[in-house]
Amino acid sequence: MAYALEVRGVSLRFGGVRALTDVSFGVKEGELFSIIGPNGAGKTSIVNCVSGRYTPTEGQLFYQDRDITGLKPNARAALGIGRTFQNLALFHHMTVLDNIMVGRHHLLKNNFVTGSLYWLTGARREELEHRRKVEEIIDFLDLQSVRKATAGTLSYGLRKRVELARAMALEPKLILLDEPMAGMNFEEKEDMARYIVDLNEEYGMTVIMIEHDMGVVMDISHRVTVLDFGRKIAEGLPADVLDDPHVKKAYLGEEDEVLDALDDTIPVAEASA
Repeated sequence: MAYALEVRGVSLRFGGVRALTDVSFGVKEGELFSIIGPNGAGKTSIVNCVSGRYTPTEGQLFYQDRDITGLKPNARAALGIGRTFQNLALFHHMTVLDNIMVGRHHLLKNNFVTGSLYWLTGARREELEHRRKVEEIIDFLDLQSVRKATAGTLSYGLRKRVELARAMALEPKLILLDEPMAGMNFEEKEDMARYIVDLNEEYGMTVIMIEHDMGVVMDISHRVTVLDFGRKIAEGLPADVLDDPHVKKAYLGEEDEVLDALDDTIPVAEASA
């Protein structure tokens, strides 16, 4: 089975606090894979281990069969792993265009010396090519009207979209989305769901998503894994996970709440329209 990412027996401790305990799962190439669980379950901790922000206390991480457990975040980005953050990490004083251009940084080939000879080397040609890629992302995410706006002046929903654009600018093969729809209204969630599905289907990116909106998770995910108190308690197809009694007890609550979550589902056809 071809895995884009394998997490093998990962545990993470901060002093005497166990954030993760023996967590294992695999994400297939081209899959839209969601990680769910209650607050404090360890979802962001496992994503931080994958992105390189945290180093596991125990266990290993493999990306395309390569052991990346000890790699720094910039080395993982160079391999094709991008991410967004639960809390916005934009440069608020910079324009939307410039924020997205920052995501191209690791792809730049010209250095300080060749860049100073802007017209004589390939620096100008390289910059134009990067700007063309950025404009494609702006078009894809419908950011044309705010491309020159200062990021800090935008609505929360638009800023979340700009952060996704910057992650896309890395040209990742694997993208980690940490609560991409948090704080959004229903229409904004519909738009973001459509973009995520298109990232997966049109751009061919493998997606790992943390999201609390169970309607969205169950509707667009190929498979789901569930964490509770730092341990994996379930994994499988969305419908099967939803029926798991451990999941109902730990995350969704009683049966009535499960049905309410299903009622709020955004139809895939509508989200992809």
